[in-house]
Formats: sequence, C-alpha cells, structure tokens
Amino acid sequence: MLKFKVIDDYFIRKYFSTFFFSLLICTLISVAIDFSDKVKHFIEKPCTLKEIVFDYYLGFILHMAGLLLPLYTLIAVVFFTSRLAFNSEILSVFSAGVSFRRLMQPYLIVGSAVAIFHLSLNHFIIPHFNKARLLFERTYVWTSGQDKGRTSNVHFLVAPDTKVFIRGFNKNNNSASGLRLEKFKGSRIISILEADNASWKSETNRWVLNNYSIRSFDGLHEQYNKFTVPLDTAINLSPQDFTWYHNQNEEMTSAELLQAIARDRSRGLSNSKQYEIEFHRRTADGFTNIILTIIGLAVAGRKVRGGMGLHLAVGIGIGAGFILLSKFAISFAASGTLPIMLGLWIPNILFAVIAFWLVGKAQK
Repeated sequence: MLKFKVIDDYFIRKYFSTFFFSLLICTLISVAIDFSDKVKHFIEKPCTLKEIVFDYYLGFILHMAGLLLPLYTLIAVVFFTSRLAFNSEILSVFSAGVSFRRLMQPYLIVGSAVAIFHLSLNHFIIPHFNKARLLFERTYVWTSGQDKGRTSNVHFLVAPDTKVFIRGFNKNNNSASGLRLEKFKGSRIISILEADNASWKSETNRWVLNNYSIRSFDGLHEQYNKFTVPLDTAINLSPQDFTWYHNQNEEMTSAELLQAIARDRSRGLSNSKQYEIEFHRRTADGFTNIILTIIGLAVAGRKVRGGMGLHLAVGIGIGAGFILLSKFAISFAASGTLPIMLGLWIPNILFAVIAFWLVGKAQK
C-alpha cells in the first residue's frame, strides 16, 4: 500500500506542476498576442495603466483560462506522461504489477480537482472579472456598434396578462415615447393605457407617465378617461431591457443567467437562448477536463517511435478537434437544430466514448 501511495504522490505532483506550467506559458502567449492587437487602442485612448492591468488583463487571463482550460489540461497530461513513457517509468510501473486502471487513479484525482476548480471559475469567479474587462473594451476598444438593443417599436410581455409597446426609447435620458400598456383577461382586452411619454426614476425604480389616458372595456361598454397629472407607477420594465450586447452573458453569474432565462421566457424574447448556452457551457467545460485527462493518459502512456513529438501532435490534434466540434455544437444549439442542453453536451459524450475505447486498447 505504501508503494502505491508513493506512486500516487509522484504522479499527482507531476500532473499539477506540468499543468500550472502549461497554464502559465499559454497565458503569456495569449496576453502577448492580445497586447500586440490592442496596443494601438491603449496608446490612443485615455486609459490608465491600472485599468489596463487590473480591469482588462486580469479579466482577460481568467476569461481565456475559462475557455481553454481543458486544452491546457490535455497538453499537460500528454507532455508529462509522454516524458514518463519515454524514460520507461510507465513501463516500470506496469512491470511492478500495477494495472492501467490503477494507474488512472492519480490522474482522475487531479482531473477531478481541475474540473471542480474550472466549475468554480466558470460559475462564480470569471463573470465578476468579466464585468470590468467588457466595460473596458466597450469604453476604450470597441467604442461603437456594440449595443444591439432595440429602441423603437419594441414589444414586451411584462406579465402573463400584460403587454407593453414603446414607440421609441431614449437611452441618454431614460425616457420612452408612445407607451401603450394592454391588459388581457383570457383572449379579451380589458384595458389600454396610453401615454405620450414616460420617464424612468432610478431612485424608486418606477416610471412617471405624462399625458396619459385609460380605456376600460366591459363587454360592449367602453370607458375613456384622460389625465394630465403625472402618474407614478411600477412596470416590470427597466432601461436595461433596451440594452443588449452579444457578449453580455459572459459578465453574468450563473444565478443571474437563470434569472435572465426566466425573465426572457416570460416575456417571449429570444435572448434566453444565449443565456442557456452560456450556463450549460460552463458546466460541460468543467467535466471536459476529466475526459481529456483520460484521453491524454491513454494516448501518451505507451512508448512509441515518434516519442514526445508524436504524442504532443496527437494530443493537440484531439484538442483542436474537440474545440471545433464544440463550436459546431453551439451553432446547432443556437439555431434550434438541437436542444440546447444536448448540443452543449454532445462533444463530451462523443469524446467520452473515444476515451473508453482508448482505455480499452491501452489495457491490452
């Protein structure tokens, strides 16, 4: 038992040290490439060094880690396992009577730890840092055309029996013109409120309606009232509903994503798709680390003529194939061709099958 424990400690230390080394190297490369692409914006725009380092690059490093951590895991496993195989250390372990399944144990321990770490990053930590990163990009880098929110002829379902229409919304002063609020009972309209304009009051999170009228319907009877005194009222609508960035799901925590999904579904909006995709991606990517750990061990655990170079080439090819398949799966899920949850988990399912097949071959 002591011998096996020493072996476990040895492989765990090798895994962790190589993983953090590959994470550091890949992070430095990605930062260098991104800096060369954006250095012109940093020089021309009035941003400070503190904003560049702490607001942007701290979030950028974590963002890239969240996206590519499974690839870093695969590279690390293939790299150090290939070295062990080349030095005949793996062969010595097998010669001592250790089975391939037993050899997988320290790999699975570290792979599971990395998966938990990745899940924590994706669901809780990275979204907070992405807020500052994306705000920096929208302020100093991509300064125009980022906001895709509609501001004219907008319909919202603010409650199961209430619909609001706004002819135009001004984002500078948070005011709406041509507001129309319709209330239903079954398939019948029971009242219509129309206001020439409405202003948002952030202190109270309420709307102030000016020059409004209310039409009430009771069967064939209609009642009409016109009011000139402003009305302070609460509507399940805020200025944030008129702002939409294609990557704003990246700055939302998982709890905020679930709230946004429920809100947009209740309003009949299509934005909930991007929130659902982001939520399931964060979970699926965490489990990818375990699958690619098993594949990396099965690929690099045998000494071959091509040595480490061949192992790294195969490992990088597998990682590139996984990323490509993930992009296709996300596209199919976004277009509605596949259910969102199934689309995001298809790469994991397929590569889990590949992992079991490779393990079966490695045992022989």
